Amino acid sequence: MLNASLTASAEVLRQDGPFKGRLAGFVARPSQQDMAARIEQAIAEASVFIAESGTGTGKTLAYLVPAILSGKKILISTGTKTLQDQLFLHDLPAIRAALEIPVTTALLKGRANYLCLHRLERSEIETRFASSGRSAHLATIREWAGRTHTGDTNELADIPENTDVWPLATSTSDNCVGGQCDYFNRCFVNKARRAALDADILVVNHHLFFADLVLREDGFGQLLPGVEAVIFDEAHQLPEVASNFFGHSVSSQQLIGLSRDTVTEELKEHSAVDGLEAAARRLEKSVADLRLAMGVEPRRAAWSKLEQLKPFHGAIQETREALIQLSNLLERAAVKGTGLANCWRRSQDTLDRLFLLSASPPPDHVPWFETGVRNFVLRMTPMDIAAPFRLCLAAGQKAWIFTSATLAVGKSFEHFQMQMGLETAQTAQWESPFDYKTQALLYVPRGLPPPSATDYTERVVELALPVLNASRGRAFMLFTSHRALKRAAEILPAKIDYPLLIQGSAPRSELLQRFRDLGNAVLLGTGSFWEGVDVRGEALSLVIIDKLPFASPDDPILQARGEAMERQGRSAFMEYQLPNAVIALKQGAGRLIRDVHDQGVLMLCDPRLLSKGYGKIFLASLPPMRRTHDCEVVSAFFSHAV
Repeated sequence: MLNASLTASAEVLRQDGPFKGRLAGFVARPSQQDMAARIEQAIAEASVFIAESGTGTGKTLAYLVPAILSGKKILISTGTKTLQDQLFLHDLPAIRAALEIPVTTALLKGRANYLCLHRLERSEIETRFASSGRSAHLATIREWAGRTHTGDTNELADIPENTDVWPLATSTSDNCVGGQCDYFNRCFVNKARRAALDADILVVNHHLFFADLVLREDGFGQLLPGVEAVIFDEAHQLPEVASNFFGHSVSSQQLIGLSRDTVTEELKEHSAVDGLEAAARRLEKSVADLRLAMGVEPRRAAWSKLEQLKPFHGAIQETREALIQLSNLLERAAVKGTGLANCWRRSQDTLDRLFLLSASPPPDHVPWFETGVRNFVLRMTPMDIAAPFRLCLAAGQKAWIFTSATLAVGKSFEHFQMQMGLETAQTAQWESPFDYKTQALLYVPRGLPPPSATDYTERVVELALPVLNASRGRAFMLFTSHRALKRAAEILPAKIDYPLLIQGSAPRSELLQRFRDLGNAVLLGTGSFWEGVDVRGEALSLVIIDKLPFASPDDPILQARGEAMERQGRSAFMEYQLPNAVIALKQGAGRLIRDVHDQGVLMLCDPRLLSKGYGKIFLASLPPMRRTHDCEVVSAFFSHAV
C-alpha cells in the first residue's frame, strides 16, 4: 500500500495542517490520509480505482483535496442533488479557502433545473392555461425571468419543486430546439455549460453524467474529452442509473408532451395543416386509454404481463397509429417553423423507440414497464452494462475513481466490478473510525414468522413496541415495501405516544427537519430513506429494518438477468440477488451512527439472518457491533446511553 506520509494530500490532512481551525470539527484520520494518498496516485497515473470508506472516514475531503491539488480538470459526479449542492456550495469553497488555491468550480444540473425562455413563451401563448391556477405561477416565473442571472429554478422558492408548472417553463432533450431557438444566445443551459467548460472542477450528478454521455446532448460532447479525472461519489448507485440510460424508454409524459407542444407550436407558427390539432388530441387520448389498459394498480413488471391483457393490444395499436398520423402531419407542418420542425423530429424518434419496445426488442435487452397512478414508462434495459461502460472508460486517457460507503460484500468488490466492467481496477477498503462496539448494539429478535407470513408486519410492530419505548421514540422504521409501511402506519398510532412521521405525507426534506426538531419522533420510510439521509445526535437513536432488502422476485430485470446467469451455470442468487441485498442493507444500517458521539440500536427483524446460511454474509458485512437477541439488553443499553 502507498505510504500516505509521502504524498501532498496526506500532508495537507495532518492535524496541524491548513485545515486546523479553519474547517469545523476537522480531525486528522490515518484512514482519510491513506485514502487521499491512493486517490492522488490514481489521478497522477490516470488509473481506475475503487474505494469503499466507512461512515466517518471523511471520504469527501479524501477525494476533494487530491482533486484540487492535482491541478487537473476534474469532474465529480454524485448520486443525489443534495450531495451535489453540498460539494459545490459548502465543501469546495471551504477547502479552496483553506488551501488558498485559486481553482475555479462549476455546478451543472440537468435541463429541467433551468428556465427555458422559449418554453415559457410558448406556454404563455396557449390560452387554456389562463383560466387555471397555473397562470399565476407562470406570471411569477415571467417576473423572475427578467431578473435571474442563472435561471436555476431553485432560486424561485415560491413555486413548489414538484408542481406541474415547471415542465411548461423548462426544456428536455426532446423539446429543445437547439441553435434554431430565438433565445439561443440567452439560454441558461448554454450559459451553465460554458461555465462548466471553463471550470477546473465540475460537479454533476449521475443522471446528468449518463444522460449527456449516452444521449450526447449538445455541449457535453466537448466537456468529457477535456476532463482528466472522473470521481464518482455514491458510486453504489451507478449500476441502476447506467442501466436506465444504456437502454431505451418511452413514457406517457413524453407522448403527452409531444401532443401538447404540437398544439402550442401550431398556435404560434400557424402551419394551417388540416387535422394537426385533432391528431395531437387523438394521441393524448390514446395515451390515457393505454394507461387504463395496463391495469389499475401501479406496478413494475415484464412486458409479457401486458401481452396477457386483451385491452392492451388494441390500446397500444391505437397509440402507434395516432403517433404515425401525427408524425405524417407534422412532416408537412415542419417547414413553417422551428417549433413544429422539432415536434416532427421528436415524433419520428419516439415512433422508432415505440416500435422497438413494443414489436422487436433485441434479445440482449429486457422489455418491461412501470405504471404510476396516471402515467407509465415502457422500458428496454440491457442485460449487461459492463460492455458499454468499458467503452466509456476507454475513451481517452483519464483517471476513474469510484467511492462509496457501500461497494463491497464482505471484503470483496467482485460484484460491483463485474456489474460495471471494472475487473482490472485497483481496490481498497477503509473501515469506519467509529467505535461501533461501544456506540452501537445489533438486536436480532427471535420468534418472528417467515417474511412471507400474512401477519409478518403486525409481528414486527409487536416486537418493535418495547424497543421504541426503551428508545423514547427517536427512531427510523425502514420497510422494504410500501405495503408494509402502510400497514405499520395503520397500527402504530394506537400503540405509541410518540409523534409519527410517514413517508409521502410531506417532502422528504420537510419530514427530516420535523424529525430533527421534534427529537422523539418515529419516522416510517422506505426507498429514499434507506440512503442519503444524515441525522446526527440523539434525535435518531434506533433504526428498525423489517426485512432483508432482497429485490422483489417479480422484478423483470432481476428475473431476466437471473435466468441468463442460470443458463450459464452460475448462481443468480449468490452472484446477483444476495450481493445487491447486502449493499442495500449496509445503506439502511448506515443511517444509525453518523458521528463519533452517536449511540444507538440497529434492530434487524428478518429471521433468515439466523436460519439461513447466507445470514452470516449479511452480518459479516455490517460494522462490528455487539449483538443480542434479548430485548432486556436493548433496554439496558438505552438506560446507559442517556
